[in-house]
Amino acid sequence: MKIKEMAELLGAEVLCGEDMLDKEVKSACGCDMMSDVLAFVKEQAVLITGLCNPQVVRTAQMMDMVCIVFVRGKRPPAEVIELAKEEEIVVLATTERMYVACGKLYQNGLSGGSLVNG
Repeated sequence: MKIKEMAELLGAEVLCGEDMLDKEVKSACGCDMMSDVLAFVKEQAVLITGLCNPQVVRTAQMMDMVCIVFVRGKRPPAEVIELAKEEEIVVLATTERMYVACGKLYQNGLSGGSLVNG
C-alpha cells in the first residue's frame, strides 16, 4: 500500500514528507510503548501512535520505518516534525482512534508484520 492511500483511508493530514507519499509500505505497528515497537522485525513499516515526543521518531528511525501516523487528533510539536523531516520519515495526523486506524489499514491489506522472537 502506498502512503498516500493510507492517508486517504484515514482522512489524515500530511504534516511532513509530501514528496514521499508514493512510498510503498508492507506492514504496520500500532503502539504507544516504544519498547514494544522494538519487538518487530525491521521492514518497511508504519508506526501508528498517540505518543508525541522525539523518541517516537528515533524509534521509527531505528526500525527503518518510513511513516508515523499520529492518532486521536494528536499533533506532534514542531521539534518532532522537524526531526522526522531530517530522518526522511513521513508524518500523518488523523482523528481516528488507534484501534479504528489499525483496523482500516489491516482491512485494506496492510499486514501486522512479524515479531523478532515470534
